[in-house]
Amino acid sequence: MTITLENKQGLIAGDGILPIRMAQYAKENGFEVICISLAKDNVGELKKYCSKIYSCHPGEVNRIEAILKEEQIKQLTFLGKVHKKVLLQLHKFDKRAVDLVKEATRLNDDKVMLMIVEELNKIGIEVLDQTIFIKNLMIPAGVLGKHKPTEEQMADVNYGFWLAKEMGKLDVGQSVVIKDKMIMAVEAIEGTDCCIKRGAKLAKKGAVVVKVAKPNQDKRFDIPAIGMKTLRTMNHKKAGVIAVEANETIIVDQEKVVQYADNHNIVIMAV
Repeated sequence: MTITLENKQGLIAGDGILPIRMAQYAKENGFEVICISLAKDNVGELKKYCSKIYSCHPGEVNRIEAILKEEQIKQLTFLGKVHKKVLLQLHKFDKRAVDLVKEATRLNDDKVMLMIVEELNKIGIEVLDQTIFIKNLMIPAGVLGKHKPTEEQMADVNYGFWLAKEMGKLDVGQSVVIKDKMIMAVEAIEGTDCCIKRGAKLAKKGAVVVKVAKPNQDKRFDIPAIGMKTLRTMNHKKAGVIAVEANETIIVDQEKVVQYADNHNIVIMAV
């Protein structure tokens, strides 16, 4: 289905570089970007590409909705990390946000995001595929750096890929850590980098990290992504391989990431 893009685009931005890249590419292609920032680490960079930035807590549902209506936003993109632990901070939520949380039968990722999408649809706002403005960051299949996996590592990659897909069916997480065909860690509420720390600590050295899209991934939210922070975590914990799902994963600052992997003897690949 072809989507006609509005000239004015909304961006709800979490942590990291991805929201910056979206705003940059959108502006370069003639779009105006209005940003609601849910984080603090990237606001300075976002200011270069967004015509307006509003800072909000994720639980300020009424305020966020009022801003979107005032700015006459019809389409928006969610990008960037908003830590799942925010759901444990209900004292910072407005009454409407608290009510939505209470109505939910489960608070797993997809359920929460689908609730938000539904609320936005009610006020005439369309949530876009996260990759529309950043398709150039999606990674095709192959080994990306100079280091190639051993047969043993590939066996762990294949096992990890299957396991991560099974975990994705349950909407638990997207990443797993494997060593010698044994499960060291499965991502839950803590996120990929903390999952790597747990798993690699148990593995001691040479852990294999696999990150995939969920089966029937909804591209409006939670597209798998890795960047320099993930690679630095791997190097610090002596993990040996990171494998992501080809054509379904974003690698931020790919050139820097691959160079870092090459310099630190890490295999980086898409399967």
